[in-house]
Amino acid sequence: MNSNSSVLHISLQQQPAAAQFGANALISPSEQGYQIHLSAGQERRNVQKAARMLDGLGVTSLQLSGEWPLELQWAFYQGFVNAKRQGGVHFTGDSATVKLLEQQAHCFQFAKALINQTPEQLSPEKLAAQAAAFIEEVAGTAKVSYRVISGEQLVSEGWHGIYQVGRGSVRAPAMLELDFNPSGKADTPVAAALVGKGITFDSGGYSIKATEGMLHMKCDMGGAATVTAALALAILQGLTQRVKLILCCAENLISGHAYKLGDIITYKNGTTVEIVNTDAEGRLVLADGLQMAAESGAPLIIDAATLTGAAVTAVGSEYNALFALDKPLAQRALSYAEQQQELLWQLPLEPWHQQQCPSAFADTANSRPVKGGGAGGASNAAGFLSRFVPNNGQGWLHFDLAAAYRDSANGFLAVGATGQGIRTIAAMLLHELSA
Repeated sequence: MNSNSSVLHISLQQQPAAAQFGANALISPSEQGYQIHLSAGQERRNVQKAARMLDGLGVTSLQLSGEWPLELQWAFYQGFVNAKRQGGVHFTGDSATVKLLEQQAHCFQFAKALINQTPEQLSPEKLAAQAAAFIEEVAGTAKVSYRVISGEQLVSEGWHGIYQVGRGSVRAPAMLELDFNPSGKADTPVAAALVGKGITFDSGGYSIKATEGMLHMKCDMGGAATVTAALALAILQGLTQRVKLILCCAENLISGHAYKLGDIITYKNGTTVEIVNTDAEGRLVLADGLQMAAESGAPLIIDAATLTGAAVTAVGSEYNALFALDKPLAQRALSYAEQQQELLWQLPLEPWHQQQCPSAFADTANSRPVKGGGAGGASNAAGFLSRFVPNNGQGWLHFDLAAAYRDSANGFLAVGATGQGIRTIAAMLLHELSA
């Protein structure tokens, strides 16, 4: 615990505020700083809201004092930080509690800083490099190996989805293949593979977005940041199994060399895809990543992506959406999310969703040729992805990260990346791989 008297101390109080502050006041001053007045049944949201209020007062550094449950400390942290300042909270409790919270904060800070970077700062190759460097920092270089496949090399190795989406930019598309192998043995089986969408900027391509829809598209690599941070958090918390990290990185821009409506992509597994919407690009790059994950032989494959506006329409911006053909695995994922107090909601996915985007010229189209992909757009996108996973979808989960980024502040979170989904995926790695 930080005992510096110049740091404001924040404590929890079960009693209402003194009358002069109002019976329903959420915060009130104390001798050393402020106290938060809890309301039964709304503790987590009240704490997060109080943290936003303190951030609004210009407070930049504070110490949590007294009795603070771990989850309320984390709620406070999430509410207090903003895009310009990802630190400033000193946790309290025993050494194990403080260590866990600091590990989470470290991984969330990485993911949020990465997502909040400008598109000019973060090219596809830089995204791959920064993700690899972070895993090496956390795990140590001896346990990590990786390669970055970029530009024309993607074509020569058969990763046509990433190449086609990214070829309109002067900055080369890239694919990160990272191997966390703590045993150091080449014959150790891969226990899990994580696949992340890394679109560093999404103009929509020739299916161009409106200005208001394009403004925050630096966040379209949120899936890549989320799975990278989740792997890092699991490593910090004791992960000992071998895991592959695959990031599918590209800029979706317009140029004389960009992919176009009516083009057909032939994937490594032979599936042909007609492009009817260049703004449905995330599923095109993930298809490559899922095939690489399948080649690893991993029995557990998890992908994460800021994939569809349809998911946001369905569940709002407080929840992430979950899709799976493996229903028992989905139920366990929902249980992990509840344990980690991250909001997650399962949306429909059945084998017949593969057929929801028909094409007269290819095995499938990449969407329906209507705004937002039409009714059931998020499920149809998941159905598209299911064409590229092994074992009829057993052992595969798809997270559509509707809550990964906020384009406007509310009373609980600042503008920018949220990190939601990191804890759930890390928990899955730790518990599913140790079962």
